[in-house]
Amino acid sequence: MAFKGEFHPPSIDYEFFPADQWLTGFAGDAFVLDRLMIVRLLMTVVLLGLFMFAMRNPRLVPRGMQNVAEVFLDFVRVHISEEILGKEQGRRFLPIIATIFFSVVAMNLPAIIPGLNISPNARIGFPLVLALLGYVTFIYAGSKRYGFAKFVKASVVIPNLPPALHLLVVPIELVSTFILRPATLTIRLMANMLAGHLILVLLFSATNFFFWQFNGWSLIAVGTSLLSVAFTLFELLVIFLQAYIFALLVAVYIDLALHAESH
Repeated sequence: MAFKGEFHPPSIDYEFFPADQWLTGFAGDAFVLDRLMIVRLLMTVVLLGLFMFAMRNPRLVPRGMQNVAEVFLDFVRVHISEEILGKEQGRRFLPIIATIFFSVVAMNLPAIIPGLNISPNARIGFPLVLALLGYVTFIYAGSKRYGFAKFVKASVVIPNLPPALHLLVVPIELVSTFILRPATLTIRLMANMLAGHLILVLLFSATNFFFWQFNGWSLIAVGTSLLSVAFTLFELLVIFLQAYIFALLVAVYIDLALHAESH
């Protein structure tokens, strides 16, 4: 049996830097929108809409969407915020940590939503914004408790070291604490979502290729289809896992800032 069709190779350049843009020529192109920015705005509206709908009429005994929203909020509060920071500081920084967690989830989900098929977190912009939010938060937490200068000193100077070793250790601690933390947060999230997207593109493209271009290899196309579905389910796990890791690390950095003197 011969299949008639045409294989269309994927264009990664077009997906991440699409030619179609909106609001060009307005305010010096300051508000230009491309496909990924549209997806970001869409998922932001969806996330806000879901929480507004869930909490539109809160009840003491939650049910329906309020119950779902509170289950997820309790997960972030109990298993991330209070687990790392304790009850008092956990509740204090919960709004930031919860915002980061749900933002990462919302921006990761388009990777497996048909019609969107790409995570905005696979491009560096949004992960960098979230990393800078965490960065500012832990610097604020440490500066608020110790004062900025004392916080920086406590973060980079390890007590009871021989004086000569400070010449080596202080620059390492300075780079590790104040430069590498936001960089590693950004790259970890972006790289994981980019890698997942590329693997899905390759699997679905292989299915398309074997089915239309090599009719006798259609059984291989069935195999790559099954692998595509399996990896999509795995990517769903990665979506939540990356949100958990990102929020957890921000909580850890805040805790380290709050206890900088016990470095």
